[in-house]
Amino acid sequence: MKIGEHDWHLDPLGKHIWRGRMETGQMLALARAVKEEGGQLVALWGSDDRAPGGGFGIHVALLTSSGLAWVSCALPADAPAYPDLAHIFPQADRMQRAAFDLLGIRASDAVDQRKWLRHTAWAEDEFPLRKDFTRLTPDRTTSHSTKPASGQVAGYHPSPLTPTDAYPFIRVEGEGVHEIAVGPIHAGTIEPGHFRFSVIGERILRLEERMGYTHKGTEKRFEGMDIDTGAKLAGRVSGDTHSAYTWAYCMAVEMATASTVPDRAVWLRALFLEIERIANHLGDLGYLGNDVALAFGFMQFWRLKEDWLRLSAKLFGHRYLYDRIVPGGVTVDIDDGGRAELAAEADRIEAEVRSLKTIYDEHATLQDRFTHTGIVKPELAARLGLTGLAGRASAQAWDARAQFPLAPYDQLDVNMATQRSGDVLARAEVRFAEVHESLRLVRALLECLPAGDLHAPLTAIQNVCEGIGWVEGWRGEVVVAVRIGADGRLDRVHPHDPSWQNWPLVEVGVLGNIVPDFPLINKSFNLSYSGVDL
Repeated sequence: MKIGEHDWHLDPLGKHIWRGRMETGQMLALARAVKEEGGQLVALWGSDDRAPGGGFGIHVALLTSSGLAWVSCALPADAPAYPDLAHIFPQADRMQRAAFDLLGIRASDAVDQRKWLRHTAWAEDEFPLRKDFTRLTPDRTTSHSTKPASGQVAGYHPSPLTPTDAYPFIRVEGEGVHEIAVGPIHAGTIEPGHFRFSVIGERILRLEERMGYTHKGTEKRFEGMDIDTGAKLAGRVSGDTHSAYTWAYCMAVEMATASTVPDRAVWLRALFLEIERIANHLGDLGYLGNDVALAFGFMQFWRLKEDWLRLSAKLFGHRYLYDRIVPGGVTVDIDDGGRAELAAEADRIEAEVRSLKTIYDEHATLQDRFTHTGIVKPELAARLGLTGLAGRASAQAWDARAQFPLAPYDQLDVNMATQRSGDVLARAEVRFAEVHESLRLVRALLECLPAGDLHAPLTAIQNVCEGIGWVEGWRGEVVVAVRIGADGRLDRVHPHDPSWQNWPLVEVGVLGNIVPDFPLINKSFNLSYSGVDL
């Protein structure tokens, strides 16, 4: 792969996907070259590779002009460390901190080395993604009794935990400065996340976030799973992005095993992905109206979303299409009658969305609240790696469906929606445009759906193998990396959500705005809590 003036020795792993292994110094040089070319860091994660006689590994996925470059470096077992990448790609900061919390792999000379995912769920010197970690470990203090206490496993006791969380939030001081703590428990049904505001009056001077309050051990849970069960778990990393995660996982498994998926199944996967995108955009457009007291917009868009979900349940057996994408294909088909019904519903929703957009465009209060609120300027978006629909609203023209299309998008000519103002209005405009484009894609997919099988068995696994999946979900690019052991069971799975890159930009977008606008700005991004808590 040629990046800049240097030809990096990366092997093609699939269409628009490249693979390489190198020393940490080379990885650092590659990261600089990608940055200079205008590319971005998509994901960073670690692995425990000691079982085969090695050490640890650090992996990065980089978005380049040629596609996705997946690069890995071997690290020593005794003191695993690699050069800090956050000075090149600031979005690496939280990923690096999570890699240390989970594996004890440190980014050398990183400016921010605070913990990220470790609250008080495990001890400071324990690392859950190491292969020798167990959830309940022998008590290391004074008690070795085999009599279990209530709720404990016989012979084992939870490891001693740090007495307090003591997370060192950055404080803003000065005359008239106050702190407002929001969360981590919220009044609604959203997942927990802590937002600490420094304000003068209602004006926001600084926002600092912290996530990871419901650490579910998702990556640890993958270890030892069979491939089919792994697909179910992948689809539940972030529940509103089920189809994107499951497809990315299955793509990685199919790449690792050199398996071929029937054409009809691939087209149905794309259909499910666009159905998911439409449902989420409809819901968000309603919520955005609700956050500026336009209850009419909320009710109308959620009526449309409910109609869309009910039709999904009728045609495919599940409102959110859970477990319809599986390794090797899909589990459900659509007949001619269903195709006609779905196409007709797409036409109806498109007409109603067009009418609702006119109302949003002409509603003075809504436009006043949306415009110049929560701005992320294009220059800052590029520097900090803003991605997905939020990135496209700040002139970051990246959409894998359009620029690096895999089947069937390479036959559909996807139109990318972009804006430049980077405010709440721009993010709403991108959503409106993507609803219309996805409805067009749904009709095209239905019209050109090829005949054939829905599923093909995976190629038998003989040795350790690995693959990566890359899908443009409704928030942005979803990446899932998979390593399968020689026994056919999962050894390491890393699912990456675009919210990793975008949460820090919420902190930037609120600066100078008033506290009551935070819910509106936050909803205009609508990022995943679960997706960054693995």
